[in-house]
Amino acid sequence: MARDDDVRGAHGAAAAAAAGSLHVAMLALQFGYAGFHVVSRVALDMGLSKLVYPVYRNLIALCLLAPFAYFLERTGPSMTPGFLLQFFLLALCGITANQGFYLLGRDNTSPTFASAIQNSVPAITFAMAAALGIERVRLRRRDGLAKAAGTLLCVAGATVITLFKGPAVVGPPPAPAVASAGGKSWTLGCLYLMGHCLSWSAWLVLQSPVLKRYPARLSLTSYTCFFGLLQFLAIAAVVERDAAAWALRSGAELLTVLYAGLVASGMAFAVQTWCIDRGGPVFVAVYQPVQTLVVAITASLLLGERFYLGGIIGAVLIVAGLYLVVWGKSKERALDDAVAEEVAISGDDQPAAAAASSCLKQPLLPPATTEAV
Repeated sequence: MARDDDVRGAHGAAAAAAAGSLHVAMLALQFGYAGFHVVSRVALDMGLSKLVYPVYRNLIALCLLAPFAYFLERTGPSMTPGFLLQFFLLALCGITANQGFYLLGRDNTSPTFASAIQNSVPAITFAMAAALGIERVRLRRRDGLAKAAGTLLCVAGATVITLFKGPAVVGPPPAPAVASAGGKSWTLGCLYLMGHCLSWSAWLVLQSPVLKRYPARLSLTSYTCFFGLLQFLAIAAVVERDAAAWALRSGAELLTVLYAGLVASGMAFAVQTWCIDRGGPVFVAVYQPVQTLVVAITASLLLGERFYLGGIIGAVLIVAGLYLVVWGKSKERALDDAVAEEVAISGDDQPAAAAASSCLKQPLLPPATTEAV
């Protein structure tokens, strides 16, 4: 009996350690993404081209991920023209449109608002998945109502941020003659960021069926980075004809590019995949607002950024909507698990397939039935 207690104690300690490592990894991931918002602001302020920057970012990420994909997934699925076309479309949506809209929007707004609008991605993803029949919406149940209400709150929050800037609430006095420098438009920047969120959500939804047919996640990400790199190179060849724009003129520019490629793309993908494998997509989504808080504090301390009333109201709506969606998804999963357990007890396995979940997928989300290693 004592031996059994020791075994249970050991298992409990191992589970606690695993949970602790998940929380540490997720916090590190959010700090890494938050740093990218600030770093991208610095890169754009230094005059780094909005086309050259993502080219270097994806080149570095590809160089980091491709060797791991080659050595760890040699026995992956066979490549076909159909897969190549799907990878090209994923890159067009998840790399080119996603990163392009982000940089255009970030250049016209601020790191805090860019991060705040990104909190709407899980809810937008849910809405897209529901429209395509990937996500179930059951409005007669509390979980279904919560997911629908959360989606509407996120959309409302993003709309407030886009259309209403409002007075400055917190922050240092604005620098003279800087707010309208270069013909920048806050509203246009917010629209670009909404395009960024829509393309990111579309990438997540499109990625789900591709992963089911091509489960080699590192290889899929490497191919996506490769095609995204080619697409940005093609655009840059037409638009960015100044050869001097491709030169990194200082060590600071080099550091921003290395951070974007190594941390915000390569390492972030790997850490996020590990967290989703062991904690699930709901666990990962819960940490998204942490990024906004870290960005707000960092941007205020390092960049002197001001907080505006419209952004604060919108961020509160988005975070509230996100947690409603996450709560609804968690309740739905608990109910589905209970149904599956009852089915297992009764010995009838046919309805068990109905309990499989789809949902709010983050980048590189594995199939929902993947077991943690």
